[in-house]
Amino acid sequence: MFIRLVILSISLLVFVAAGFAVPARAGQGSFIRDAEIESTIRAYATPLFEGAGLDASAVNIHIINDKRLNAFVAGGQRLFLNTGLLIVADSPNQLIGVIAHETGHIAGGHLARTNDAIRNASTANILSYVLGAAVAVAGAPNAGLALIIGGNAVGQSSFLKYSRAQEQSADQFATSVLDATSQSSRGLAEFLGLLEGQEVLVSSRQDPYLQSHPLTRDRISFMRNHAANSPFADAPTPDDQLISFARMKAKLLGYLDPSKAIKVYPVSDTSLAARYARAFAYHRRANLKRALGEVDDLLAEYPDDGFFHELKGQILFENGLINAAVLSYVDAVALLPDESLIRVGLAQALIETGDIQVFDTAIEHLEAALRQDREQPGVHHLLSIAYGRTDRLGLSWLASAERAILTGRPKDAMGFAKRANNMLPVGSPGQLRAQDIEFVAKQALKR
Repeated sequence: MFIRLVILSISLLVFVAAGFAVPARAGQGSFIRDAEIESTIRAYATPLFEGAGLDASAVNIHIINDKRLNAFVAGGQRLFLNTGLLIVADSPNQLIGVIAHETGHIAGGHLARTNDAIRNASTANILSYVLGAAVAVAGAPNAGLALIIGGNAVGQSSFLKYSRAQEQSADQFATSVLDATSQSSRGLAEFLGLLEGQEVLVSSRQDPYLQSHPLTRDRISFMRNHAANSPFADAPTPDDQLISFARMKAKLLGYLDPSKAIKVYPVSDTSLAARYARAFAYHRRANLKRALGEVDDLLAEYPDDGFFHELKGQILFENGLINAAVLSYVDAVALLPDESLIRVGLAQALIETGDIQVFDTAIEHLEAALRQDREQPGVHHLLSIAYGRTDRLGLSWLASAERAILTGRPKDAMGFAKRANNMLPVGSPGQLRAQDIEFVAKQALKR
């Protein structure tokens, strides 16, 4: 998704343009990465995680490209949110309420038993199981089983299924942590109300959130009663949350459904969110002039907004204007130095220039990105290119091995790791890592 949206398929990372992109015909079942959206969600979630006694930095947040309403926790402290939920939510308070509820599941260890077997699984394998289970529920058990087997996930029918008691416990936790952080619980009550009418639908037509989170009238009554009587029932939503939420929705809709975005945000709407949405929509519809017009208009008004500079870099890169894209990405990184995904965008643009003199700078940005998150196959792919072009072949093979093991290709990983092991200095960190990957790959092949 091009917001600097990085989209990963469940089995293979497709690397394109200023970031990672989903194939043109790919649909549900992809991860989305975007610096601004992840920052927004983490800002909402951190007070809740800390209120639960969790290390907020240890909780991984993943966004799934799926139009259906859903959110769940799996594989330990990993929170998954569907784009459908992010787009349909009417307010940041609704989204915060859902996150508070899911935080209750993490804090309560509600999936401890079913998650033991997949606690160390990759997020791609977890998603493949979720998709397989969804396909099976929808009436195609053989296809679902194939997805599950293909993802190397555990075959437990109870996966992601919470009991009514666990749901009530998570609701109670959510109200407690929302009160503790002086936030209204009306949003969660409203979200449950959205799902109430789906109970009469057949399972294949229900949103998956309802299928994995059993809904009862007692739960709805409890939430509505608490929302009405809490001292924070009418707590106002901070302006910064309203702005970040509007930007997030505009981004997602502009990229994922450009035709709808242009209808929802007509040219007569000159708000920040509307211009942001149209910039993405025009870019997705290959209208370079109008896309740049919208983003330049935003930059004229907000010259210090790093995400607007990032978007301009993305648009320029996608249209082959590489040197201009580099300049925009440099501005974005200068304004947002802690956003690793933007560093990746700059690094890719630098590599695409073909100028060997800037490859070391690109490598520095990529290595900085991996220090924050090593599970980025596309970053390892870029490193393999940059190391190879600068005659550091041992490190290039090591980066290829890293990418292969992350994308579920143990045979390739073992071959790349052997080459790296033979070329890297004896006892060096790189050689030791190559040996680790070779061992992990061998174990995966045995399984």
